[in-house]
Amino acid sequence: MTAVVLERDGDLWTVRLNRPDKANSLTEPMLERLVEIAEDAQQARALILTGTGKVFSAGADLDAARAGLATSDLWERLSDAIARCPGLTIAALNGTLAGGAMGMALACDLRIAVPGAKFFYPVMKLGFLPQPSDPGRLRDLVGPARAKMILMAGQKVSTDDALAWGLIDRIVAPDALMSTAHELAADTLAAPFQIATGIKALCQPDAS
Repeated sequence: MTAVVLERDGDLWTVRLNRPDKANSLTEPMLERLVEIAEDAQQARALILTGTGKVFSAGADLDAARAGLATSDLWERLSDAIARCPGLTIAALNGTLAGGAMGMALACDLRIAVPGAKFFYPVMKLGFLPQPSDPGRLRDLVGPARAKMILMAGQKVSTDDALAWGLIDRIVAPDALMSTAHELAADTLAAPFQIATGIKALCQPDAS
């Protein structure tokens, strides 16, 4: 079974984490493949990240984390490549999002999630620092106090609270998750690429 599946439909790229028996926890080969795809997606008009099963990702595979994956620079390379994508990036969260996997979702332009998903990032409890860009992106979405609620107080955030805080942008029924992601990407896919990328650049937090 392929643990990371890439589907390309013209300028729409969909990446699916496909290790549901292990809660889509990420191994080093999976991260390497995700980095490769994200770095190749710089000409994609839209990129959707999703998963198979009831969990988007539990973060690093525990055995791999103990072997050093928890502090690998692959996490930062992945989130950086996603953030640099000029097209619209959407995290279609089919379930709980935890640990280092939070970084790829934080780097996306939009985040939608199914009811009942939980959001948590227990790096401090595990004795690790988060990847360098994650706290800033989290703070920009939810504010400094709520970022500390997640990173320092170790809180698991419900879907309803995540929506109220701004961590996600919409709650979507499971059977409508991918159709909603496609709907959100439709205008960007239809627009001239330079117009869509220009608007995205103007919407960035550091845009002047």
